[in-house]
Amino acid sequence: MKVASPPTPLDRRLLAHVQAAELFPRPGTAVLAVSGGPDSVALLDLFHRLAPEISLTLAVAHADHGILPDSGAVADRVLRLAEGYGIPARVTRLELGAGASETRARRARYAALRAVQRELGASYLVTAHHADDQIETVLYRILRGSGMSGLAGIGALGPQGLVRPLLPFHRSELEEWLHHRFPGPEGPPVHRDPSNADLGHDRSWIRVRLLPLLRERFGSPVEQHLLDLGAHARGEREAWAGALDALPGLDLRPAEEGLDASLTALRGLPPALAEALLRALGRAAGCRLGPRRSAAVRRFFMKAPSGRTLELGQGFVAEVAFNRLLLRRVAATAPPGPAKLGEGKEGRLTWGGFRIAWRRGIAAPIRRTGWTTWFTTGGGLVRPAAAGDRVLPLGATGHRPVRRLLMEARVPRAARSAYPVVLWGSDLAWVPGLCRAQTAVPPPGSAAVRLEVRRLGSGVGVPQRVG
Repeated sequence: MKVASPPTPLDRRLLAHVQAAELFPRPGTAVLAVSGGPDSVALLDLFHRLAPEISLTLAVAHADHGILPDSGAVADRVLRLAEGYGIPARVTRLELGAGASETRARRARYAALRAVQRELGASYLVTAHHADDQIETVLYRILRGSGMSGLAGIGALGPQGLVRPLLPFHRSELEEWLHHRFPGPEGPPVHRDPSNADLGHDRSWIRVRLLPLLRERFGSPVEQHLLDLGAHARGEREAWAGALDALPGLDLRPAEEGLDASLTALRGLPPALAEALLRALGRAAGCRLGPRRSAAVRRFFMKAPSGRTLELGQGFVAEVAFNRLLLRRVAATAPPGPAKLGEGKEGRLTWGGFRIAWRRGIAAPIRRTGWTTWFTTGGGLVRPAAAGDRVLPLGATGHRPVRRLLMEARVPRAARSAYPVVLWGSDLAWVPGLCRAQTAVPPPGSAAVRLEVRRLGSGVGVPQRVG
């Protein structure tokens, strides 16, 4: 008689999945998002066992939303649980109040988790999303009329080291693991959030009401069919992402806070194909473009002249510039105000998206372009470029509008109001990276002030006269 093999323990199956999918490609610190519910407690217990095998150092982060009366007690329980495992933990008290919506709570929670990740310098942020969450997400997006990209559901990997390693496993498997690990009469040390059964929440209604009806009508395979649909949609999404590189005429390039592509290529495509590529381009830039929005972007770039922009939401704009279509993130903050430069023997400051440093020294020959220059001794001022600004370029005979310099350098229209210009004395003396003026030029070998400007995160500014 053939004897059935015992099932492989969940921790071994999880290890095999993590390794096969290369979810943690490098050693580092992983912040586990632990709410105190069964899913996240299972995540904590499993990763406590697996961390040495996948070269991870663990930390726990918990967001106390302050929505339910016992949220403080739940936070304290998570702290004690992490302490029992010997894992450091951080609790963030959000105090959102009883009226906070699901959306507001989720955004605040992720902001708190990301703050802990940054504080610890952690490579990974790990959440406990599992197969049942995936099923509910795909079904929810069907009901909301999502496009194919939305039907892909929850990805195993997200931005900035976000990892969801439990997606292949069901809630029942996690619960079974916990009861195996905590066999006593009190059961697993978990908190059952009553809001998960609140039918006022769409997700709860899908879980409690709709899915049981679907199983009753179509049988238990309906859940696997939803998972398969999500997998098919992810395959489609990956295929379109590959098409961006497979079509050389698109000439895809990284741009400031986004991506840009050839308008000639996009305008020459059939509408449906152009819109599918736009959705892939949006995903690559970090901007969600659904069917309606991608159609709006296509209509926009078919007619808009250079320099026009289209607001896309999520902090993004589409911009037509010099026969290119840019999808880029724009800062929500106002341009920084004026700031003094050149005081003292040396100094530095952060101005908007730029770092400016200066020091006293002996002047070297200067050139018209570049991100470093010299000034006669004294002091200056940095402020945003303004309408009507004009500069007399070094070695030239006529003034040039700063607006024209920025346009020729292909600085996107939305970024021009936050671009720095330097005044020395009362004269506009420098547009960093683009044009040094004839004013306040020190003779080589004389005492002078050296000024250097760098864009934060890249070390340089915008490319000069691309194409």
